[in-house]
Amino acid sequence: MTKTAIKAPYRADHVGSLLRPQSIHDARKDFAQGTITGEQLRAIETEEIKRIVDKQIEAGLQAVTDGEFRRRFWHTDFMEHLNGVEGYVPEHGYKFVGVETEAYDVRVTDKISFTPDHPHLKDFKEFKEIVGDRAVAKMTLPSPNQFFNAGIRNEEIYPNIEDFANDVIQAYRDALQAFYDAGCRYLQLDDVYIAGLCAPELPFAKTDLERDQLIDLALSVVNGVLKDKPEDLVVTTHLCRGNYQSAYAFEGPYDRIAPNFLAKEKVDGFFLEYDDERSGDFKPLEHIPEGGAQVVLGVFTSKDGELEDKEAIKARVEEASKYVPLDQLCISPQCGFASTHHGNKLTEEQQWAKLKYIVDVSKEIWG
Repeated sequence: MTKTAIKAPYRADHVGSLLRPQSIHDARKDFAQGTITGEQLRAIETEEIKRIVDKQIEAGLQAVTDGEFRRRFWHTDFMEHLNGVEGYVPEHGYKFVGVETEAYDVRVTDKISFTPDHPHLKDFKEFKEIVGDRAVAKMTLPSPNQFFNAGIRNEEIYPNIEDFANDVIQAYRDALQAFYDAGCRYLQLDDVYIAGLCAPELPFAKTDLERDQLIDLALSVVNGVLKDKPEDLVVTTHLCRGNYQSAYAFEGPYDRIAPNFLAKEKVDGFFLEYDDERSGDFKPLEHIPEGGAQVVLGVFTSKDGELEDKEAIKARVEEASKYVPLDQLCISPQCGFASTHHGNKLTEEQQWAKLKYIVDVSKEIWG
């Protein structure tokens, strides 16, 4: 048994987003009101990114992120800067349990492609320079499957969903290569869409296709993106059931997608939500090939600051090891701490305490 994961994902890992400090909230407000410039806003974000990179390293994490501090939402900021896509404010946000999200979405206006001027590339290069050789700089992107949510595809431009899928695949293939060329070696695709295919009723989707067809299409899209990727680029998928101000969007175990998606997606690791009963049991993990993708068990919650019982976590990891070898397992929060700029309902102090706790527990499990 190896004591530490040789490459990402690591024994103690995290999904990516972190609570925005008040300084960024204030700066965004000042920028919107025209009292500071874009350069001044960026300088404030940069200083805070430097701080939270140090905090992640102090917590013992081997892979660190920029906390998604330059984004408003985990997904739309990337999607709206692709060619042929625009952001807009719809009449309503997404319906979560107990809350409706801030209204913002994207839609297709022309043929989709990646642009080498995408602002996330500059963001990553500056972030990687901040990290240096102290840790692995992890990049998070919305999964290409997010483009298949209702209302995004323009059927006048893309009457055929296969043509749409092909352009999305190519845009992401170009994106992965661009981030690789910028020095990225650990990239995560965040996928609420495929997690939604686990739900009893499909969320955020209106389609004539059957669920099994949607699962097949989602698998082919991601695997199409990953075809011929650089061998030393680690790519993981994070399956999420919604994370907005500590609320969730839907529930459903992994059973529906496990025989296909978990068994056949050509990623190096899966970040799977397992912080409460909404995700079901560990049995679907038996479909993940032995010696294949690492499985990062999201058995800690990012939705509140209370530290989980250590022995209960160890017991859950042991239970999961009945289906996936212990050496193939890792642990993390089930999602980020701030998938949107609003953030979850816990303090920054609690966030750092939880991340350090995950590192400490991982050392007790794997040595």
